[in-house]
Amino acid sequence: MINDVNNPFTDQIKVNVDPKKSNKKRKIEIVIFSFFIIVSITILYYLVIKNKEGAESFQENISILPVQDLTPTPFPFIELTVPYLRERKYESNLSELQQVSSNASHTSYLTSYDSDGFKINGMLTKPNIQMPEGGFPGIIFVHGYIPPANYNTLTNYSSYVDFLARNGFVVFKIDLRGHGDSEGEAGGGYFGSDYIIDVLNARSALSSSDFVNPEKIGIWGHSMAGNIALRSMVSSDVPAVVIWAGAVYTYEDRVKYGINDSSFSPNQFSPSRTSKRQELYEKYGSPSAQSVFWQKVIPTNYLQDTKGAIQIHHAVNDNVVSVGYSRDLMEILDKTTIVHELHEYKNGGHNLKGASFAQAMQRTADFFKSYLR
Repeated sequence: MINDVNNPFTDQIKVNVDPKKSNKKRKIEIVIFSFFIIVSITILYYLVIKNKEGAESFQENISILPVQDLTPTPFPFIELTVPYLRERKYESNLSELQQVSSNASHTSYLTSYDSDGFKINGMLTKPNIQMPEGGFPGIIFVHGYIPPANYNTLTNYSSYVDFLARNGFVVFKIDLRGHGDSEGEAGGGYFGSDYIIDVLNARSALSSSDFVNPEKIGIWGHSMAGNIALRSMVSSDVPAVVIWAGAVYTYEDRVKYGINDSSFSPNQFSPSRTSKRQELYEKYGSPSAQSVFWQKVIPTNYLQDTKGAIQIHHAVNDNVVSVGYSRDLMEILDKTTIVHELHEYKNGGHNLKGASFAQAMQRTADFFKSYLR
């Protein structure tokens, strides 16, 4: 700022200032400023109020749109994977019970339930004792591989069912699809998900009954059903699983040990089923640790979410399914917090016959009593 009193330019500026012109100029500036304020307020009102109304209108419009679940992008054979089986729903109910036999300890009925549109039959056996408060403990009983043409609902595994029913369990021995009078096509357990879906829908159906405690339903499986039972534990609320002479848990173990079942014939499958299996192999190859797809199928990769206890029985002289399957699974379970136990029998074969049968059945009943009561 120039403030030197001796500066001639300062004197000149002072002399030339006209007070009237200065006041007039100030009035003009005030008018312009006021106009600017009015315009600014108008613009601000429009931006805030009108946009708010627009936002509310937009919100009203989108609020009527249905909420959609975010699900993984489907890919071929996704239904085989553990994440798919875990995320989907299982809802079913028992049909009318039709009595077929009765004795002093228990009564057996034929019944059915819906499993993804197929009518699945089974034999349900109830103890002839007073129902505990909250309902009986229940067991979904899953048969092993039997040629569908030879399967019989009432006779296969009848001694197993009788033993468990005498020990106070409701036993629902289901006929997997394509067996007995169950609808659908038999497709094998290791490279499909149909049987797992049948098991978990059976569990839902039994849970919906008025005589079984829905929180106390375990799963029993033999041979092929060992794989089915372990994969069924994707439902983390399964409290207990018992497996007899089970096979194929890591899928690499199938390559290692194989299965020597003379009753099995690939020719039993329909051309469409065989074609589907071939398509699976062409798409993803054989199971391997390098395959992202197969790693999602293998149940032992998802044991961290398993809360139930596991008991396994296997005869050392089993010439159909090597005891190595069970021993290898134990090594995997040893690295987890899952309660587990393996009982080996010197004799008994694949079906644990003779003295091994009685011992294995008693251990099975005691195990279920511990975790279902």
